[in-house]
Amino acid sequence: MACIKLTESFQHALLNSLSYPENAIFRSIDTYPKALTKAERLLNEKEYDLFEERSTQWEIPIRDLDAASVVDKSNIQSPVALRNWLGLRELESPSESQPIVITGTKRDPKCRFIYIYGMHSRSKLKLTRAMLTDILTFHQVMPSFLEFLYVFGQQSEPADLQFSGFREQVVLSNPPSDLIQPGLGRSGMHYQICYNLRGVALAEENRADFMDNVWSIRQAVFHHQFDVLNGNTLWIVIKGNLEIQQRFKALTDKNARPQDKSFATTEDCFRSSLSAHLMYCYWATEDWRWHIKWLERAVDKQHIMSVLGPSGTGYAHKTYTAQDIQDLQIWEEKTRQVITALEGNVDVMTALVMFYRRLVQDRNFPLRKKCFPDVATFAVEVGNILSDHKMQIKRAEFLVRTISDRRQLVIQHLQSQAASRAERLSRNMEQEQVFMLIITVMTLIYLPATFVSTFFSTDVIKYQGSDNPAGSYSSTAMARWSEVTLPLTVITCGVAWSARRCMLKKRREIEFGFKQRTTSVKLRKETFASSTTLLPLHNKSLL
Repeated sequence: MACIKLTESFQHALLNSLSYPENAIFRSIDTYPKALTKAERLLNEKEYDLFEERSTQWEIPIRDLDAASVVDKSNIQSPVALRNWLGLRELESPSESQPIVITGTKRDPKCRFIYIYGMHSRSKLKLTRAMLTDILTFHQVMPSFLEFLYVFGQQSEPADLQFSGFREQVVLSNPPSDLIQPGLGRSGMHYQICYNLRGVALAEENRADFMDNVWSIRQAVFHHQFDVLNGNTLWIVIKGNLEIQQRFKALTDKNARPQDKSFATTEDCFRSSLSAHLMYCYWATEDWRWHIKWLERAVDKQHIMSVLGPSGTGYAHKTYTAQDIQDLQIWEEKTRQVITALEGNVDVMTALVMFYRRLVQDRNFPLRKKCFPDVATFAVEVGNILSDHKMQIKRAEFLVRTISDRRQLVIQHLQSQAASRAERLSRNMEQEQVFMLIITVMTLIYLPATFVSTFFSTDVIKYQGSDNPAGSYSSTAMARWSEVTLPLTVITCGVAWSARRCMLKKRREIEFGFKQRTTSVKLRKETFASSTTLLPLHNKSLL
């Protein structure tokens, strides 16, 4: 077994891998000590939710490819197995100042693909923190990679669906001596990029009713390193399942295109890395069209009656409630999530193309002339993907406007229904007022007669003798009853009519007074306006 000597600073970083990212060798302007300390503290806070503590669940698929495209693969299931795969060996040193010496046992492969995943997008990742920091320290991954890690881990709802970013680190001249590891095949001149993309997938399908389908927006993080002199390529991909790993496997297996898995020269390695980028971008494009189509169908099925439903007299129509407004708000928020995800993908892909265009224009990039056409072709392919994304964004924006318009229609229907109910209530009240008027008139007619009859039935006036129990007709009683009842009825009706007339007159005076005051105020304003415009500009007497 070969023994590859590593620099002391690199050995120290490996011995203290748990302190990542504070043990980073290369320090750029964004990796000042306070930022690294803060990054480590945040990793400590997220550790329980991010990493799997059960050893039975540990698994890291790794694929190494050499210059002849021969694949060496393994599913790493322990920290010891991981260090053996990376080619690290600890030796005891006779020196007390450095009791442990770490050496390498093999060179870096031409292409290494490390896949980190969980059972699903909201579960813990299948590795420990120590295993992750060993990987990041050994490959000297830039600390900003941790920003993308936190979208994963154990959670009840998807976290940071709106997060998207693109980070880069380029060292093409005067690399730090600690980054140069000849025994591992590292020249120190390299670039690193890290970005995330979001795709959508049908998580649960219900063929009986498409409304019960469940769609899921899923994140994937991609880290890429490339040694511009030796062509060594590194991929670290994080996702909630094995989907991307299977796609990369298909991209580099024996039936794949030669240009996608060729690592014979540095130029071939560079072209193969562009193919992998394209594969990730195509993954982020799939199924968005069908997801937006599902949203359109769902909105039409539930709320098309607000547009096409008859609302005239004699037609059956839907009775709207506040729940309909809430449903439309939910659909609008889902659509806006789609727009945010697509716009994030557009920004990341645009940044990816711009990075490679700047790279081939950099005089320090040794492949700028040979690989310039490959970057141009790559930019065209990504441009086609961007065009598809922008078209889907326009569809989603149109759907948002449609939902907003239908929400206004539903609000109008609610107001119309409220007005109709108020109108029906008003008609019922009018009928009740008619009935009350009839009762009032009847009361006015019968009240005097009732009062007189009641009064004459008392012992004050008697027209029948007590010796005649059968009673007899008395014209005198009738005459007296009429003489009192008829005038009293007329007086009562007259008093009621006079009171009504007085109330109406008072109401008209109030309304007329208000109109008169309004008119006077208006006239004063017009007079003031006209007077101000008619004032002379100069006083002629002073001339």
